[in-house]
Amino acid sequence: MELIVKALDAKKGKDISVLKTEEVTILADYFIICTANSSTHIKTLTDEASKAMADKGEPPIRTEGYRNGGWVLLDFGAIVVHLFLNEMRNFYDLERLWSDAAKTDISYLTTE
Repeated sequence: MELIVKALDAKKGKDISVLKTEEVTILADYFIICTANSSTHIKTLTDEASKAMADKGEPPIRTEGYRNGGWVLLDFGAIVVHLFLNEMRNFYDLERLWSDAAKTDISYLTTE
């Protein structure tokens, strides 16, 4: 999880949020949610997170939405990464949807 957060932060991902979801769903242990400035920025963030994990021997199991550009989902098994344009993030509001999940402090990992 830390490796992905650092990769997103290094490429200027905004409002990075980590939800510990293992207590509320079997889908993943963590959801990482991040906002991008543009569809090009989403692709950059996707590529950086994928590369960081692939270099560790854990490439994404599945990537969805890469060509659409408004919301990309990276599935690493225990970690699911959601990369959004701002308006899409506000519309889907995953933090509210998964409000029963504990928010993880990542302030020590980011430059924001």
